[in-house]
Amino acid sequence: MLRAGRLLAALAVFAAVLTPTASAAPQPVWGTCAEFVGDTSGLPTARCTTVSVPVDYAKPQGAQAQLAVIKVPAEGDRIGVLVVNPGGPGASAVDTVAGMGAALAGTELLERFDLVGIDPRGVGHSTPQLRCRTDAEFDAYRAQPMADYSPAGVAQIEGILQDFATSCLNRMGPEFLASVGTATAAQDMDAVRAALGEEQINYLGFSYGTQLGTAYAARYPDRVRAMVLDGAVDPSMDPLTKSLRQQAGFQQAFDRYAADCAESADCPLGTDPARFVERYLQLVEPLVTKPAATPDPRGLSYQDALTGTASALYSPRYWTYLTSGLLGLQRGTDPTDLLLLADDYQQRDRNGHYKNRQDAFTAIRCVDANFPKDPAVWADLDRRVRAAAPFLSYGEFTGHAPRDVCALWPVPPTPIVGAATSPGPGKVVVVSTTGDPATPYQSGVELARQLDAALITFEGAQHTVVFNGDACVDTAVLDFLVDSVPPAAGLRC
Repeated sequence: MLRAGRLLAALAVFAAVLTPTASAAPQPVWGTCAEFVGDTSGLPTARCTTVSVPVDYAKPQGAQAQLAVIKVPAEGDRIGVLVVNPGGPGASAVDTVAGMGAALAGTELLERFDLVGIDPRGVGHSTPQLRCRTDAEFDAYRAQPMADYSPAGVAQIEGILQDFATSCLNRMGPEFLASVGTATAAQDMDAVRAALGEEQINYLGFSYGTQLGTAYAARYPDRVRAMVLDGAVDPSMDPLTKSLRQQAGFQQAFDRYAADCAESADCPLGTDPARFVERYLQLVEPLVTKPAATPDPRGLSYQDALTGTASALYSPRYWTYLTSGLLGLQRGTDPTDLLLLADDYQQRDRNGHYKNRQDAFTAIRCVDANFPKDPAVWADLDRRVRAAAPFLSYGEFTGHAPRDVCALWPVPPTPIVGAATSPGPGKVVVVSTTGDPATPYQSGVELARQLDAALITFEGAQHTVVFNGDACVDTAVLDFLVDSVPPAAGLRC
């Protein structure tokens, strides 16, 4: 059975505000990290703190948010800090750096840099924590198939989404909910930089973390020494185009998975490439009306089957669990691995408790972009998605489709529109993977062009790669971070 616990990253866009001066930043008081990460025996040198920032920078004496910060000090000849953001939006940088610090002890990276993780406002261990749903409400949300695109079905789906948006507003309040955009997170990051007493930072951002890094570099170019952006998002794209490109990427990942699966005689999708999507839909579409039985009393819903499938497509290492779950559907036995894949993506633990990543993910992306409200636009997107990603499409095109929850969001967006801007020559390296489903390769090509940055191309079928075991990529990135040596032109790994 699949064990939960991965970090999966997704997308969002950003906005901009002002920054506090470095001279005004109080020095943080460092202490144990046990409150944030529990057992710290594998991280004896790690220290944690919180940094206070105003919810609204226009009201510096008003309500405050507390940002959780972890630092794993350099073990040798220190260059500076390396701020890491794992993406999401909504993934905990504190947890990520705790894992990296334990794994990288004794390496050149940890010899030369303090590893620093900052949980953005509302995220992870920062407070107030952005939560819109109770555990029971999240379970109920996942049980809804949300597949009926008749006019009545669309109205019912939008009612569910509107209830979620209203719950976010009621539980977090309009001021905080409106303050969680990426540009404010970049401003918060600079407040932490100032509190750390650093003139410049080095930065490693994965997936959505590339959006945060790009926003920071645009606003504070002189405060960037070196920046690595892996699994890049193109900020010049509108959210619908971005979604369409991402879903086309997942279709390509599904096709790769299906081709690999077909090499086995008992593949639940068969051996005919022309029928892979058809066979998959035959397995999952009955779940719209009747979830599959599992030892867990929730069963496997249609929505969870799609989520579990997409979760597995982030990396080939999870394909075996996707096959196991689909075989369970095919044989009428136990498709639990699909449920566990969905739980892993949604960050639900064995006790039924959710982390807040998905609520934070939605809230951040909703204030980071302008989402059209015209239902006809969403119906047309549905038409295009069905052509680009048929494995994700239920039934026939109806000419109707629900709007994204962000089109119903109760606070106004604060987006920045346009291409990224460079913080200066030689400061940025972009890493993009040819078969990345979540942040397709071309987005990295475009971001590197906008930033006038070096591009490392990784030939693979996974989402992000830096410090994940590829010596070619890791050597080039380390040379850049430590010695400011750019990767070879056109480097492919």
